Amino acid sequence: MENKKNIFTHLSKDIPSGIVVFLVALPLCLGIAMASGAPLFAGIIGGIIGGIVIGTLSNSHVSVSGPAAGLAAIVLAAISTLGKFEVFLVAVVLAGIFQIILGLIKAGSIADYFPSSVVEGMLAGIGIIIFMKQLPHAFGYDKDTEGDLTFFEKDGSNTFQSLINMFDNIHPGATIISIVGVLILLIWDKVPFLKKLKVLPGALIVVASGILIDAFFMGSGMTNLAVLENHLVRLPVINSFSELNSVLVFPDFSYLTDKKVWIVAATIAVVASLETLLCIEASDKMDPYKRFTNQNRELLAQGTGNILSGLLGGLPLTSVVVRTTANISAGNQTKISSIIHGVVLLLCVILIPALLNKIPLASLAAILLLIGYKLANPAKIMAFYKEGRSQFIPFIITLLAVVFTDLLTGVGIGLVISMIFVLVVHTKNNYFISKNQLANSREVNIKLSEEVSFLHKPAIKQTFVNLPSDVTLNIDARECKYIAYDILEIINNFKNTTAPDRNITVNILGMKEKYSLNDLDSVEVINK
Repeated sequence: MENKKNIFTHLSKDIPSGIVVFLVALPLCLGIAMASGAPLFAGIIGGIIGGIVIGTLSNSHVSVSGPAAGLAAIVLAAISTLGKFEVFLVAVVLAGIFQIILGLIKAGSIADYFPSSVVEGMLAGIGIIIFMKQLPHAFGYDKDTEGDLTFFEKDGSNTFQSLINMFDNIHPGATIISIVGVLILLIWDKVPFLKKLKVLPGALIVVASGILIDAFFMGSGMTNLAVLENHLVRLPVINSFSELNSVLVFPDFSYLTDKKVWIVAATIAVVASLETLLCIEASDKMDPYKRFTNQNRELLAQGTGNILSGLLGGLPLTSVVVRTTANISAGNQTKISSIIHGVVLLLCVILIPALLNKIPLASLAAILLLIGYKLANPAKIMAFYKEGRSQFIPFIITLLAVVFTDLLTGVGIGLVISMIFVLVVHTKNNYFISKNQLANSREVNIKLSEEVSFLHKPAIKQTFVNLPSDVTLNIDARECKYIAYDILEIINNFKNTTAPDRNITVNILGMKEKYSLNDLDSVEVINK
């Protein structure tokens, strides 16, 4: 659908989306840099490159890249081990080269082996973390840095303790600003009059209202309500080219032969690639148009971005769930919104840093609270509960593991649980898939056997990608006793989105009623 249209035809939606992502990305870039023990400007450089460079090279229309919270602990430890930030930047450049190699050898296909229950559990877990982490900021308690997504915090406390301590440190002015911000976001798309102003994103109005409310508190003498400086965005202000030159840091390649640099580079490459592939898999699921992202091309884009980020003094980059969710929630249509967010970040840092430093963190917390809620929507949790144990248990365990550990650890635990379920199923019934695809035929047949698990996603997806146009596809499910939710989802998306554009007729033969009614309600079932 979208790939047939000029991506610049959707600027009316992509520009507002890009602005929303910019507002979300700005404090995260600074917070992650602070948590990483890196210069604050390194986070900004990473955000700019993630938006402009990776946004241009990637073929994902919804994913947004930048400095990632999941890498903060690795970066902090690496800078300490290597001694200087300039040496760490050499490792970032090398990590980018490693990622390009991974893309060239097509290692990105590993993403196809992440089951939906685990990916959705990861998203819901991140949503809960975002919500819990932003509540203190919404009430004016900013002990934990923006962008921290780990349960155990750097000072030795944890997320629950921060929530408890929040009640002893409530700032009334920040609380008012965040409440107003949440109300604006809730009504912005529902009030008919405000719908006419849809070209202005609600998030931008939230930020503007936060600045104005705080200015009113200051101007009216209600200083007890005015937001303190440490509760505002703290962006380095560059007043001249000489000051810019003083904050930029470049890699010291005299350490290129240092073994520790190469170990750090390999670690960053592996972790950043896994986080990116997880986010890409998740973003494809959230994409309203259900477009597929080429994972290997994504690794090439990420590698290029990390090389440039390292050369210019920026943090390592990945595709980031929080920015991506903000992008989709804002109604973006194409990857232009990601590029716009990078351009706006660059221009604002250069032209209006003083204005940006008037933004209360409570306003940004209001935006992120709703993003967190959308990711962890209770309806999604109930939907997985209704799917049965094989879907719900990996989902809920992944969710809890992500909340109480970190993203990669949580996903790893979820994958282990999913594999246990698959192995149990496969001990009862062997599975095989066979395809009869004739080169010059107008009819293609795919036969599914008794058990179809998420492990068969790559083969089925690749079959759909390679199908010629103007053919009839028969999917024979007459022998199926179990079909994983992932496979149902792929078939349904292909049938209703991709196939019509390519004039492909899809027939489902013998799909059991419980699958056809619950998951493929729009797929025609032919009983033969």
